[in-house]
Amino acid sequence: MANILVINSGSSSLKFALFDTAGPVDSGPSSSVNALVKGQFSGLGTDRYDVSMTRHKPGISAVSPGSAPGHHAAVASLLIWLERQELLDEIIAVGHRVVHGGQHFHQATQLDEQKVALLEALTPLAPLHQPYSLAPIKILGERLPDLVQIACFDTAFHAHQPLEAKQFALPYAMFDRGFQRYGFHGLSYDYITRRLPTIIPDFNHDARVVVAHLGNGASLCAIQAGTSLASTMGFTALEGLPMGTRCGSIDAGLVLHLIAREGMTTDEVTTLLYKESGLLGLSGISSDMRALLNSDRPRAQQAVTHYCYRIAREIGSLSAALGGLDHIVFTAGVGEHAAPVREQVAALCQWLGVNLDGEANQASQSCISSTTSRVGVWVIPTDEEQVIAEDCLTMYQKALTQ
Repeated sequence: MANILVINSGSSSLKFALFDTAGPVDSGPSSSVNALVKGQFSGLGTDRYDVSMTRHKPGISAVSPGSAPGHHAAVASLLIWLERQELLDEIIAVGHRVVHGGQHFHQATQLDEQKVALLEALTPLAPLHQPYSLAPIKILGERLPDLVQIACFDTAFHAHQPLEAKQFALPYAMFDRGFQRYGFHGLSYDYITRRLPTIIPDFNHDARVVVAHLGNGASLCAIQAGTSLASTMGFTALEGLPMGTRCGSIDAGLVLHLIAREGMTTDEVTTLLYKESGLLGLSGISSDMRALLNSDRPRAQQAVTHYCYRIAREIGSLSAALGGLDHIVFTAGVGEHAAPVREQVAALCQWLGVNLDGEANQASQSCISSTTSRVGVWVIPTDEEQVIAEDCLTMYQKALTQ
């Protein structure tokens, strides 16, 4: 048996998934991957750490790895668990979600020390994500130096956007130095793109689709013919929509004012924009959409209203980039589960021909648009780990043929 381990590491969590390969790994593109087990270490770096298993197949113990207070301990606990299950020696590769690939990495890439160093240099562009993406890579490199490790990048899906979509209106030489829009959540968008033909009846490959990845981090992407044409996120994962604690797009002049006139340091501004803003800052209550929807406090309701307003505005912008709109897809935690958010966004997009089926929306069915809607509206759960496993298998197969 040949297995692929996938690790999706965040600032306070580490998701893991183990996939087996259906058929011999040298059987070519027809091979597929199937999840054997999925789980998550949560609360890392806090005093409320835990571990849970979300799926397991027969033959694998339902007993989860031991909980861990931090990333090093979580990786160690996972390795011990895999060894006790007699699964560790069957792993042919480990795939990692890495948020930022910069200008260097436009596809899944096997890692070595030099490539890890290049990725580490991108940390200032994704300070909430990059260090935690790289931490398990370094730990596994020390513990199992011969293990094949592959990075899959959130920026890669957007790498071939048109030049006008990637540019800032800055001196052109700065673009050549890497000051450009990169876009993020690419693994999620890649998964949705692969799933569209299997979910939407008679799906047209050239259909104009806006995918709304709405979670603690949130963005939208305009997709046509399997290609990202524009995204709301740019140079960093701060731009675009308001998020759980991130402000989203903001006038750069305001940031300059905070530094020059309010006396804030760059560290203080970074904390403000990344950790104290978004839904948390607007509501003064929580960054969790569930808490805001359950609250009757005016600031909570206004935070949700602002959030939906910004989503609808950006859908209009991306529809212009696409030259029209055929489908909207909601995905990720808020997109998949918050029916009131979908309802508000759809109401603001009626001018585009969007109409919801109220009952279908409340039930979070796959298709939530009404029969009279000119735009299809869909709820599709995302699975970044599945995409990573599939890309790792493809890379491994290519290496075997070289």
